[in-house]
Formats: sequence, C-alpha cells, structure tokens
Amino acid sequence: MRIAVVGATGMVGRVMFEVLKERNFPATEIIAVASARSAGQDREICGSTYRIHSMEEAVAAKCDIALFSAGGDTSKEWAPKFAAAGTRVIDNSSAWRMSPEHKLVVPEINGHLLTDEDMIIANPNCSTIQLVMVLAPLHKAYGVRRAVVSTYQSVTGTGVAAVQQMERERRGEKGEMVYPYPIDQNCIPHCDVFEDGDYTKEELKLTRETKKILGDNAVRVTATAVRVPVTGGHSESVNLTLDRDFEMGELRKLLHETPGVSVQDNPEMKTYPMPRYAQGKDDVFVGRIRRDDSWPNSLNMWIVADNLRKGAATNAVQIAELLVKAKV
Repeated sequence: MRIAVVGATGMVGRVMFEVLKERNFPATEIIAVASARSAGQDREICGSTYRIHSMEEAVAAKCDIALFSAGGDTSKEWAPKFAAAGTRVIDNSSAWRMSPEHKLVVPEINGHLLTDEDMIIANPNCSTIQLVMVLAPLHKAYGVRRAVVSTYQSVTGTGVAAVQQMERERRGEKGEMVYPYPIDQNCIPHCDVFEDGDYTKEELKLTRETKKILGDNAVRVTATAVRVPVTGGHSESVNLTLDRDFEMGELRKLLHETPGVSVQDNPEMKTYPMPRYAQGKDDVFVGRIRRDDSWPNSLNMWIVADNLRKGAATNAVQIAELLVKAKV
C-alpha cells in the first residue's frame, strides 16, 4: 500500500501526514510530493524526514492512492494523469466537487456510494463538511427545508501566509498582505473571490456542495462567509427550518448518537463549542441548540470544527480508509 501526498509541504499536506500516522493507516510507503522547486530536497514532516518527489516521479511510482492538497489548477492538470496510471485520487481542491462525473464524499454520510470506477474522488469544502455532518441526520429524521449560515473562518483556511500576516500584525510589523485589509482585531466578510450575485465562491460552495452531499436539490442554503483572526478552526452560526416539527430532547439525542459529532450544549455550565478547543480534534462540535420561536419548525445552533482536520485532512484519510476496507 503506497500513498502519495501531493502538496506535502503545505498546511493541509502536513496534517495529512499526522492523520495517517495517528490512525495507523496501512501504508507501507508514503511519498511526499510538492512543487518542482522543492523536488529533490529533504523535508522534515511530522517528525520524519522525507525526500520531496516531483509530480512526474509520483505518477511513475503508480501509488495505490494519492491525497491531493495542492490547489485546483494542479488537480485539474495532474489528477487525471495519476488516475490514468491506476492511482486513486482523493482531491481536496474545488476542481472536481461539482462535476456530475465525480463523487463528493463525507464518509459518514455518503461513503457507501463509492465504487471501483471512482478514480478521482472530491473532498468537500471545509465549511461544508462540518455543516453537513450536523445537517445529514436532521435531514434524514425531519427534512431540512432551509439553512441560513454565517461562518467565522480561521485564517488557516487561507494558508500559512495568512497566519504569518496575522502574526506580523500582532507584533506591529509590516509585510505581505494576503487579505485586502488587516485581519488582526478585525473580521473580513470576504472569503475567496466574489462571483455572480455578489456572493463569494466560499458562500456558493456551501450552497451547492450541501445539496450534492445530501443528495437533495430541494434543500435551500444561503450563507455569509467571514474571515476572523483565529487559528483553531471554523465556526458556523446556523438557522434551520425543518419540514416537520421536532421535540428538542429527541433532536439532541439524535445528534448525540451521530458518529463524528460531539454535542457540547449546557448553557448553565457555559458549555458550548469554541475553535480554541476544537483544534487538533477530528469531531464536529455542535452546541447552543435552541428552538427558533420566530418561525415554525426552526432552530438555531453553533457548529465548530478544526478546518485542517475533519474539514480537510481527516476527511480525505477517512475516504482512503473506505477504499482500503472495501478494496474498491
């Protein structure tokens, strides 16, 4: 079992190595792949030294699985070449997510849809993953009619340069500006690029990907995505309208029993999810669960997850585990 990690030196790539190690993934060899300028160099990743391979070398190696986290353009160019060589690709970019020919997978929700014909598998957007992990059991039990989502997204979702920008600002230093404005002591309602209708690409990902993962185009999702000066993970304020009424105790019990979801919801004890405490964990945390008395069959909740783990690396490794387990 040979695994290639494409984008090995990036923030998500490094976490992929950590997750593979933590979950005892049955890899006999892990090949680190990065840009041509890094090829041939030795890099320390997750406590071990790896020689960085070029894309051409990785394709020629004909690994069993390749975990991609190197951007959409790289995925569009190279994922088909890996697939043609017999390597199953799990891609963390947006390149294949909305393609009708490719599965968009969260293992706990729709991993059963994978077949041996799926050579390129899309990993959803980080914000989408934590949202659908909570929505899926509610949709199955009550039917989700509409979701209004406001995100509070970590600078780690932009990459290491954004983290460095925030750290420089906190030290009072000037340097490269990844964002159009300072991020320290600020909130920027602008994640990714603006598209039609003045929604950002990140907001449209939440709308479109949620429908595809849940397998229901009737689910309505609208979002406002905001970048905030934290590093622990993404948070989401979510208002849901369901098709059927619900009893709060039963709804909480349903979420308690959902694998991969942890309910942290005790207002009396000031218990609720926060990105500071989600960092480094694989679960999706939900709290502040309460009925919305302003509209029938509606409720509010607060969802938090480490965007580099379940929002990216962990979900990708879980998909790889499904491929190994099913031998598909």
